Amino acid sequence: MAVLVGKEAPDFTATAVMPDNSFNDKFNLRSFLKGKTGVLFFYPLDFTFVCPSEIIAFHNKIKEFKTRNTEVIGVSVDSHFSHLAWKNTPVEKGGIGNVQYPLVADLTKQIARDYDVLTNNAVAFRGTFLIDKKFTVRHQLVNDLPLGRSIEEAIRMVDALHFNEENGEVCPAGWHRGEEGMKPDAEGVAGYLKKNASKL
Repeated sequence: MAVLVGKEAPDFTATAVMPDNSFNDKFNLRSFLKGKTGVLFFYPLDFTFVCPSEIIAFHNKIKEFKTRNTEVIGVSVDSHFSHLAWKNTPVEKGGIGNVQYPLVADLTKQIARDYDVLTNNAVAFRGTFLIDKKFTVRHQLVNDLPLGRSIEEAIRMVDALHFNEENGEVCPAGWHRGEEGMKPDAEGVAGYLKKNASKL
């Protein structure tokens, strides 16, 4: 599996179902982000099992991403018609409701190939990619099909990225927004560990 961290994010143009349920047949990732941070996530298929819990969880936290100047984009190998039908299916009947971020149709599976998350030439693993304002991948996490991801962890990684961008300091293990960072030098490491090693 390719490691994309540190590399330019693979760009794409495809059809997406937008938050207002319109079809944007020229949805372009780079243009959509426009210098914002992006969380691009792949899921296997519409109308399945683990997937709706993740999609709804991202939706329930969308305001937290927005306040961080971060856009969320979902991708699967389904058509935009299938995406819309799933959005129009009530949650209590296995649908996802009117989620407020774009769902991209990757019918050719090329986007999943470019991000190297396609399995058995069929569906995508649960890949999550954090893309910075310069369109560089800064974090990636890929789960096997049965393993749902943590949206809280996705938010934590956005916070860590922004902390590093704004302060130049690095984020130690388990770091959360509002906590102390670490200066990236020997003195900074020593000072941090002296105060915090027992809590790690």
